[in-house]
Amino acid sequence: MSTAVVIAGPGEHRLVPHEARQPEAGEALVRVHAVGICGSDREVYQGNRPEGYVRYPLTPGHEWSGTVEAVGAGVPSSLVGRKVVGEGFRNCQVCDRCHAGETTLCSAGYEETGFTQPGAMATTLTLPARLLHVLPDEADLTAAALLEPAACIAAAALKANARPGERVAVVGTGTLGMFAIQFLKANSPAELLVVGSRPDRAALSEQFGATDFRTKNEPLPDDFDVVIETAGSADAARTAAALLRRGGRLVLTGIPAPGAEGLDPTDLVVRQLEVHTVFGAPPDAWAHTVRVFGAGLLDPLPLVTHELPLAEFPQAIELVGSGDPKVGKVLLRP
Repeated sequence: MSTAVVIAGPGEHRLVPHEARQPEAGEALVRVHAVGICGSDREVYQGNRPEGYVRYPLTPGHEWSGTVEAVGAGVPSSLVGRKVVGEGFRNCQVCDRCHAGETTLCSAGYEETGFTQPGAMATTLTLPARLLHVLPDEADLTAAALLEPAACIAAAALKANARPGERVAVVGTGTLGMFAIQFLKANSPAELLVVGSRPDRAALSEQFGATDFRTKNEPLPDDFDVVIETAGSADAARTAAALLRRGGRLVLTGIPAPGAEGLDPTDLVVRQLEVHTVFGAPPDAWAHTVRVFGAGLLDPLPLVTHELPLAEFPQAIELVGSGDPKVGKVLLRP
C-alpha cells in the first residue's frame, strides 16, 4: 500500500495511506525514489522551526529524487520517464526578485516543499513542473537525493566566485561542508583548507580534494582569499572570518540559534571583507549543481550511511540528531 509520513504537530507523526494526486495544468507527478533528512526536518518534527516557516499538518521531505510518471496540460510529455530532482521554493514568478532569478527572496512570502507544501516523504509527489531539473539517464537516483543540499552550497560557491589558484577554505564538516570542498576543488585552488570539530572527517575531506585539515583548536592561517562557512554557529562564522586576508570573500550558509553574537562589524569594515549569505538555492544554483553532478565532479554517495524504509521515520530522525560520528546522511526509501 502507498503510504506517506504526516507530522500533525510538534512531536506527533503518523504513517497514512497515500493516494497520488494527478497533475493539473503545469504540474508533474513524480514517483519518489529516495528522500534525505536534515536538521531542518528534525526542527519540523520537534517544533523548533521558526514561525512562518512551517505549516502543520505536513508531509515533510525537501531533499529528494525520483522519476516523472505523469504530466498535466501544458507540460512536455517528453518529461515522462525522466529522472529528476526539484527546487523547493514555490516562488510567485512575477515579483521583481523572481524576475531577477532570486526566487528564494520572492516578495510574495515563503512557501517551500516539505515545510509549507506537501513534501516527498510519500510514494509520490505532485509539484509545478517548472521546478524540475532533469538528470542524465544514467544518473544514480540515490546519489541524486542529496542534490538539494548540494544546490545550497552551489549558491554559496557561485557567490564566492573562487578563481583558479586562489587559497580557499571550508569551515564545517557536515554534509554541506563536504559538498563545499567538492565545488571549490572544481575551481582548481592553490590550497583547500578544511576546519572542523570532527577529526574523523579528515580522510573524507582529503578524498574530496582538501589539501589540509585542522580543528579550530590548532593554529589557523589568516590569509585565505575565500572561505565558505557551513557549520551553522556564530563561533564558526567568526572562525571563518578570521581565516581571511584583508579584502577576502566570506559566504555564510549556516543558521545559528536565535540571539547568537555574530561577526564584529568593525573587523568587517576595517579589513574590507566581502560578506555574502545563502538561504536556499535559486534556479541558477540548481542548474549548476545538476551540470556538475552530471559531469562526475560531485560525488554524494560517500556521505550516505543509512537507508531506511518510510515506516522508520522516527528512527531516522533520532539518527540525524544522535551526534554519532558514524551517522552521515540518512535517506528514507518510500
